[in-house]
Parts: sequence; structure tokens; C-alpha cells
Amino acid sequence: MKDGRGLPRVAVTEKGRRWADTGHMWIYASDVTAEPEGAENGCLVDVTGPGDVYLGTGFLSRESKLRVRLVSRNANDRFDAAFWERRVRYAWDYRRAVMGGDTGCCRVIFGEADGFPGLTVDRFENLLVCQCACAGMERLKDVIYPLIIKVLREDGQRVDGIFERDDLMSRQLEGLPRRKGWFALPGERCPERAVTEICENGVVYAVDVENGQKTGFFLDQKYNRAAVARLARGRRVLDCFTHTGSFALNAALGGAERVTAADVSESALEMARENARRNGLEGRIDFVREDVFDLLPRLAAENRREHDLIVLDPPAFTKARATADSAYRGYREINYRAMALLPRGGVLCTASCSHFMPMERFEQMLRQAARDAGRELKEIEIRKQAPDHPILWNVPETEYLKFYIFQVI
Repeated sequence: MKDGRGLPRVAVTEKGRRWADTGHMWIYASDVTAEPEGAENGCLVDVTGPGDVYLGTGFLSRESKLRVRLVSRNANDRFDAAFWERRVRYAWDYRRAVMGGDTGCCRVIFGEADGFPGLTVDRFENLLVCQCACAGMERLKDVIYPLIIKVLREDGQRVDGIFERDDLMSRQLEGLPRRKGWFALPGERCPERAVTEICENGVVYAVDVENGQKTGFFLDQKYNRAAVARLARGRRVLDCFTHTGSFALNAALGGAERVTAADVSESALEMARENARRNGLEGRIDFVREDVFDLLPRLAAENRREHDLIVLDPPAFTKARATADSAYRGYREINYRAMALLPRGGVLCTASCSHFMPMERFEQMLRQAARDAGRELKEIEIRKQAPDHPILWNVPETEYLKFYIFQVI
């Protein structure tokens, strides 16, 4: 391989070489045979396999099991500002193409899928929210963040500031501190408020990028919410795990006869109520504070089967392989209960946002739940995350959201 760049080198085993040859962008510490002494956490390194064969270049993470996150497999690349600007432009051009101009609120950068390992950038109209979980990206943010602003503004997009939501627990695995606050753009004042307003599918939301979950709002279900709205007309809808009320609001605007939104969190329900008021839907949605694992059995015990469309959009029941079996049981319980509650011909919309619950296992769970409920499932549609969260087939971790719509018979 070429030595012109003078980057430190990380050597890997034959097993590591075979893994890299699959196209995955992560090099695990267990496959590393030699690391450069004195190399700083987050620096760029060349990765070589047996025989000094070049495998790629990436960020060294000294404290993580993901020892190197690759950014290129081209030995001729130079990782200057021009390189990163091209990557930003590729990412933004992709969003403009696949979102059909619907880019006012979207994911601008989706980590490895866009060649920015560990970096998430969401756009909420005039504000960008960044989450960085990679030491290498942390070192480069003073270069990359202004480039993102530049590319969007050159396209005529209004961006007033960048808020950093670097309060992720995963940053500790990279040896990075947790924090949140405004990113100081050279020569610009930070916005006074970390709250903005977005419109998605015709529904208006206030988004608090400082205190909301994740980056402030879940963008990945955008088109799945629209699919529910299309099916909701004239139906009585139960939205479980409603959070800020997004599925409930879409159903109500889609013409549902009545909508009930349930969540265990009073603060989430208050946000959902405020969103209903913002959209003039106060009298069309009932809000119930109750754990869904208690609500569904209670409705069955009381023989209350008035809902003919049920949405199950729970938080991730598992974020690790070790808890996947427990998550399976949780998914089976709520899906069994929902199927049993629905009348023949009712509609079930059910989701999982966990990468550790793959489609095959989720479908196995759905079949078992249907057998337990004595029902059959007629598939209407199978959906995934919105295309601004692209799935990179050689990096399975980029595929996480599953969304199934069935008629229950």
C-alpha cells in the first residue's frame, strides 16, 4: 500500500480481513493485532491485513470495542475539508432526491450510511441538531458542522444554528464527555431559543431540541404516520405508546371517527395535548395515562372492544442482544392483546425500533401472537424507516425500524 499520507497503521487478523471484505465499516478490537503507539484517540489510521494489504482508513477509538470506524477504502483519498464537503453534498443531494422536496424536517446525516461514522444530524426547519458518538467525528466537528451549514444555505435553506445533543451514554464508550448546548458558528450568534416549529404530513409540532427525546422528535416514522392517516378515516383508533401524539394526530387529521392516545408518561401526554391544541384537535382525541401492558388487558376484561385500528409503537424493548429474549416476550404480549381486542376486519399497525429484533424474529413473534389470539393476519403493507435514514446493506446496524400493517381476521 502507499505511504504518502503518513497515517498510523492498525493491523488486523485474517478474520478481521475477511470481516472487512464483507464491506462492513467497523473493525473490532478483538481482531486487531497491532496498534500505533502514541496515536491519539480519534485520529485517522490506515488498516492493513496480513501481508500489509490495505483494507481502509478510519477513526481510531482507543476505548471502544469498535476500535476503528472506516470512512474510506480508497488509498488515494486525502481527508481534507474538500473531502468532507463532498460527503456533505452527497448526503444532501440524496435527501433532496428521495424526499421529493420534503426536507424541512429530515435526517441530513445518518452516520455510517452517509460516510460519517457515529454522527447524526437532524433538521427541524431552521435548526440543526447534531449527535456525535465517535471520537474521530468529535475531532472534526469544527470542520464538518460549518460545511453542513454552507451546503444547506447554498441550496437556499434557512439554518439559524446548530444544537449539540451530545448527552448520549454511548459517548462514554468513546472516552468523550456528555454535554449539550449550542455549537458556536464562526461570526454568528447562537439562537435565543432551542424550540422551533415543524410541519410534517400537515401536522404542526413544537420541537424542543434541548429537552426532547433523542434529537427532539422522531423523524423516522414520517411516512408510516402518513400510512396510518390514510387508513384511519371513519375508524376508532387506539394509539399506544403515543409519546408526543404523532400517530394519534395523523389519524385524527386523516378523518378518524375517534382517537384515544395512551402513554404511561404524564409529561409526554401533556406534550401530546399541546400538539392537539396546536392543530385544533382538542375535542377529537382522548388522552389516557396508563401503562399499555395494563391498558390492553383491562380493556379486554371490561369487554371494551370499541377500537378498530390499533397502533403499537413502543420504545426499543432491547438495545442489546442479551435482552432480546425478554424483548420478544414483551412484543408478543402487546401484539397478542391488541389482536385479541380488534374486531374481525380491524387494522393493526405494529412497530419495533430495535436493531436487535430483526425482521425474521419480529415476524416469528407476530405469527405466534396471532395463533395465541386465534386470529389470522392479512398483510396490508410492510414498511421501514423513512428514506432519509438510508439502510446500508453492508452495515446491517443501519436497518432498525420495522412497521407492519395488517387486517386482523
